Amino acid sequence: MAKNKRELILPTPVIDTHCHLDYLKEKELCDILAESHRVGVEKIITISVTPENLDHAYRLASENNDIYCSQGIHPHNAKDFTLQVKEKIAHHCSNQKVVAIGEIGLDYYYNNSPREKQITAFEEQIQLASDLNLPVIIHSRDADDDMISVLKNFSNKLICKGVIHSFTSTRKLAQYCLEDGYYLGFNGIITFNKADNVREIVQMTPIDKILSETDAPFLTPTPYRGVENSPYYLPFVIEKISELKELNIDEMSLITTENAKKLFQKIL
Repeated sequence: MAKNKRELILPTPVIDTHCHLDYLKEKELCDILAESHRVGVEKIITISVTPENLDHAYRLASENNDIYCSQGIHPHNAKDFTLQVKEKIAHHCSNQKVVAIGEIGLDYYYNNSPREKQITAFEEQIQLASDLNLPVIIHSRDADDDMISVLKNFSNKLICKGVIHSFTSTRKLAQYCLEDGYYLGFNGIITFNKADNVREIVQMTPIDKILSETDAPFLTPTPYRGVENSPYYLPFVIEKISELKELNIDEMSLITTENAKKLFQKIL
């Protein structure tokens, strides 16, 4: 943890439901885990996004007791989603440490993959989650109408639902997802000065539908902006959620942990 800044240690163990451990560069994994445990982050879900890091995330989870993972292809990489990739995801999901299909979804801000390929990859991976009875971890940016359309098509098929992670979209999408049983994931963005729109979504979200995450190494919360994000900064996210929901941090820590375990049922 960066020096000369405020430290926050949680009394109740929490779960970082979304980070990218294989992208962190500033510390060794053993040091990241030790510091995370010290401040109360008990378990971590590391997320896959490309065909190349499916194995990376899987290996990290398989080799470390307190790390779990997802398996999926991000919309940026939807052009690389193939039958072989789909088969690898399905094979890995038989492992107890793989808790969800993700990070999947739609991103019309960057359009790194053609929109039709994004939709196809998204739909195929939701169907896979339905077949395997797993929740989904969804990325959505500037694609609200198509996102709602796809999710409606799977409303009765996807029993476990999932989470819209790093939620920054509209109230319309938030309302639809909450009504259909999805969780919303919030990270360091809620501590940013210009993120009033996201804080409003936190305030409208029932406490039993909130997940806390870091999305490390991205989106480092205040007061550590400017350094690489890491799971050990999760307490600052939970602190801000607590403030917005007018609960004490102990209560919010317990609630977010219970929510994570309800959604990701493989977590012990």
